[in-house]
Amino acid sequence: MNTNKINRRIVLSQRPIGIPEPSHFARDDQPLGDLADGQFLIRNLYLSVDPAQRGWVNASANYSDPVPIGGVMRSLAVGVVEASRNDAVKVGEHYYGWFGWQDYCLAAPALLLAKFDLSHGAVSLAVGIFGITGITAYLALTDIGRPQPGETLMVSTAAGAVGSIVGQIAKRLGCDVVGLTGSDDKAARCTAEFGYRAAGN
Repeated sequence: MNTNKINRRIVLSQRPIGIPEPSHFARDDQPLGDLADGQFLIRNLYLSVDPAQRGWVNASANYSDPVPIGGVMRSLAVGVVEASRNDAVKVGEHYYGWFGWQDYCLAAPALLLAKFDLSHGAVSLAVGIFGITGITAYLALTDIGRPQPGETLMVSTAAGAVGSIVGQIAKRLGCDVVGLTGSDDKAARCTAEFGYRAAGN
C-alpha cells in the first residue's frame, strides 16, 4: 500500500551542551513509502514534550538509547490511523505511542502504548492525564505514597505536569494539599486552577 505522502519530520542535527535550542534540530521532509504487512499509518495529532527528552539527546544512554544524529526526535504522541495493513488496527482509531516529532509514523504494534477511547474526552488528554504524565502521578501517589484522608500532602513542583495532577488527585482523596512552585505566579495558578495552597520559591 503506497501512502503517497510527504512526511514533515524534526530530526536531531547535533547534540546540545546545556539547554537544547532550535539550532540542535532540523526539518527533514521525506516520502513515507509503502506500508508493509502488519504496519499501519498514524497521523500525529498531538506530540508530547517531556523532561526525559533532554536526556535522550545526550551522547550517553538516559532512560533509553540516545536519539541518533539525523534521527526523528523520539516522542510520545497521539494520532489517528489513516491506513492499515494490520487486522488488529482499524482506520479511524486513535492510539498513544512512540510516534516521534513528525506528521506521520509508519508504525508497528511495538510502538503502541494504548488505544484511546474518544468517549473519555478530547484526544489531547491521551498525552496528558491519560498518558505517561497522568500514570506517573497516579501510581506514585496511590501505590507508593498511599495518602489517607485528612493527611497533609506536600507536592514539590506543584505547577508542573506531574505535580499538578498529584495535587488534584490528593485533594479528591481528601488530603490537605500544599504545593511548592518556582514563582509566586505559579503558586497563584495552583490555587486558582487546581484548588490547593501553594508557595513560590
